[in-house]
Amino acid sequence: MDTPAARLLDQEARSLLTRLALVRSFSLTEPMVPAAAPSDAASTGIEQYLSTRRNELRERAVRFLEWLRGPGRAAAPEEMQRRFTFLRLRFNSEITQFEIFSDALGQRGDAQLGTWLAGMDVAADDALAVPGLKDPPPLLCYVDQGMGGAIRRARTRLPGGGGENPVAIVRMPRERMVGAGIASSLMHEVGHQAAAALDLLPGLNQLLGRRAQAASGEERATWMLLARWISEIAADFWAVGTVGIASTHGLVSVLALPKPFVFRGGMEDPHPIPWVRVHLSCAMGDALYPDPQWGAFAAVWRTLYPEDGVPPETRALLARLVAAAPEFVRLMAEHRPPALGGRALAEVFPRAERQPARLLADWRELGGDFLRLREVRPAHAFAMIGQARASGLLAPEEESRLLRHLLTYWALRRTLNASAGRAPRTLPPAPVAAPLTLANGATR
Repeated sequence: MDTPAARLLDQEARSLLTRLALVRSFSLTEPMVPAAAPSDAASTGIEQYLSTRRNELRERAVRFLEWLRGPGRAAAPEEMQRRFTFLRLRFNSEITQFEIFSDALGQRGDAQLGTWLAGMDVAADDALAVPGLKDPPPLLCYVDQGMGGAIRRARTRLPGGGGENPVAIVRMPRERMVGAGIASSLMHEVGHQAAAALDLLPGLNQLLGRRAQAASGEERATWMLLARWISEIAADFWAVGTVGIASTHGLVSVLALPKPFVFRGGMEDPHPIPWVRVHLSCAMGDALYPDPQWGAFAAVWRTLYPEDGVPPETRALLARLVAAAPEFVRLMAEHRPPALGGRALAEVFPRAERQPARLLADWRELGGDFLRLREVRPAHAFAMIGQARASGLLAPEEESRLLRHLLTYWALRRTLNASAGRAPRTLPPAPVAAPLTLANGATR
């Protein structure tokens, strides 16, 4: 090197390459029992993405060193530093993306939690297996603090100038592991991915925009608010369509906040006013799966958060939003996005199976026989369990125990199917590792 600056930056770039070489494949570093492992599609997608990005960064570093030792020898130290700074920022970006996947995969090293997370992966995949949704991305679940979930959708750009995310990474609230509300949070986040995959939001925004333009004054403002919230509402719609009242019950758990927060919201927030959001969820349920339970649940919600003390102008807005809910939900249910080939959004859900009376009949037939219940599709099982809980047929303690066993079984079944080279749900049932006491007192 001809100058102290060039020698310094040469060493820095080589040091960067050394650290980059220490970023190893997750397949070599993450200890986990086989049942806790992510799907083959998720693992392959992550490894290929990170390998490609590491190779690109390595090539950039090598090219910088070649420039520094060749044409760059005559450059000003400031120009050398500028080029190296961008290289180092790119390195830090790659490390950030590595940590995103590491945070999700690292929890799989806990055999119990990791296996439950793998079972949730299976349930999330099942919720995306609907007619019209082609080539759904693999999903990867993990838990974190907080009361709500989140999703980093597949096929979106990762932070720091990253590439296209190869998997949907679903963050679940740890306080729901494992019990009431787990299906609600999971299916809501899956709903965000489904909305993107089906390109729902542009069409719904156009639909709501036309409805708002047809109104005036306060009515127009009401529909503009609903359009502002459509992303979160569409995810709620997917959750209700997939698991029924389990979604609404879980939503209430998330929105159980001090009263001032339950009545707060507006154009600045993409989330609906919490008090209204529960009413919208009930309206969705009543439209998809008509039953008196939805009106009864909305009435309970009003007793938990009465409107006493709410400013008159806010009460008037709440009343308008609740009054618009049936028409709003009908427009969503009847929306026909191009991806569905002429079918309405409501038609992607197995509506006959998810009717409350049908779910209760299924529960009475299968709920006491775990060997049969575990062969039901995960989304259907979640819906049955949620309906049984809402109808007072399943105690919370038994619900948690049942969910833990189901998540473990789904994870194990996927692992064994993958080992045998079989498609999901074709492998004979595997034995349950621990006894399970069910609602009727039977032990299996």
